[in-house]
Amino acid sequence: MASWVIHMAVVLLSVFINTSQGRRDKILYCSACRAIVDELNYSISLVDPKKTINIGSFRLNPDGTMQDKKVPLARSETHLSELLDGVCDSMSDYALHVDPDTQDKRYMRFAPRSSGAAADFPDFKNFQFDGPDASNALKFACESVVEELEDEFISLFSQDAENELDQLCNRVTYKAAILLEALNRLNAIG
Repeated sequence: MASWVIHMAVVLLSVFINTSQGRRDKILYCSACRAIVDELNYSISLVDPKKTINIGSFRLNPDGTMQDKKVPLARSETHLSELLDGVCDSMSDYALHVDPDTQDKRYMRFAPRSSGAAADFPDFKNFQFDGPDASNALKFACESVVEELEDEFISLFSQDAENELDQLCNRVTYKAAILLEALNRLNAIG
């Protein structure tokens, strides 16, 4: 009787995990995170560094002065939120790339930037173009990562913390790997 209850719990848990999280592809989610970082860095670099935005409260102090602060627009929370809202739209410019030497796979940008020169064109023979389904999967992964980690992205980009952004993307990959490992164990038991 106890083994039957354990077996049913394992089956229900695996169904719940499969439906709530889905099988997270380590390559897909890591690439989505790195693409978000790449796209945000590029968008931030396009902003004039002299542009600023007022932040803080817009209330008057008793002496009639306002306490506000000017910060660079490029790394302001408002600007970063706007960029994150549209960052996943550029995932159609990415495709699966297989490194010819190591056979490592990851999604990389194949489309040159609008201001790009001819040197921005990659070697297309190492890309796998699997149609719109592949870019839709990457876009979905991107939206999932942005939804989960929007606050972390804003916090780290506003501080210009490049090291921490790598750690954030590694954490996304680590979570995907742990989820896959747990699912594999559950499927082996059941």
